[in-house]
Amino acid sequence: MFMKLARTIDRLNEAIAHAVGWALLAAVIICTGNALMRYSLNVSSNAWLEIQWYLFSAMFLLASAYTLKRDEHVRIDVITSRFSRRTQVWIDLLGFILFLLPIALLILYYGTPYALLSLQSGEMSPNAGGLIVWPAKLLVPLGFLLLMLQTLSEIIKRIAYLAGRIDDSSFTRAAHSPQQEIAAIKAANQLD
Repeated sequence: MFMKLARTIDRLNEAIAHAVGWALLAAVIICTGNALMRYSLNVSSNAWLEIQWYLFSAMFLLASAYTLKRDEHVRIDVITSRFSRRTQVWIDLLGFILFLLPIALLILYYGTPYALLSLQSGEMSPNAGGLIVWPAKLLVPLGFLLLMLQTLSEIIKRIAYLAGRIDDSSFTRAAHSPQQEIAAIKAANQLD
């Protein structure tokens, strides 16, 4: 039952991350169009700048859970790669329970009323020609809700691994092991 919940959360965050990937294309097009208009016709608007910030925020906040799912977040692999796989999983599990989950819950708890107040008041940008602000503020609790859910999924998968019910392929990087990454870093440093 718990693994089914974890798989559902994984699929949700994958779908959201793939959809949010289009925000990058939109941001690039808007940025390019804004720059062309500004330099060729000397025409610009704060709204064009703000929409770029909103799109960047959406990419960062809504895809951070997917980054966690793919095990691509910032890590201390240089240190943990010396430990057994089981110890590494325990470190992940404790980090999720003691640090990531409480921080995500705290930001969700404080960010939700802040975003709802902005929504209720119809908050606008103080910049001339700026956009409404509440969609960007709603991204904060939404992004941390997704991160909290993905953290729960990762906790379930780590516990299942430690109980011997699954192997670590459901939560490890598919492309590179820590040893391969360390070797790549060393090789890159030798090129410098």
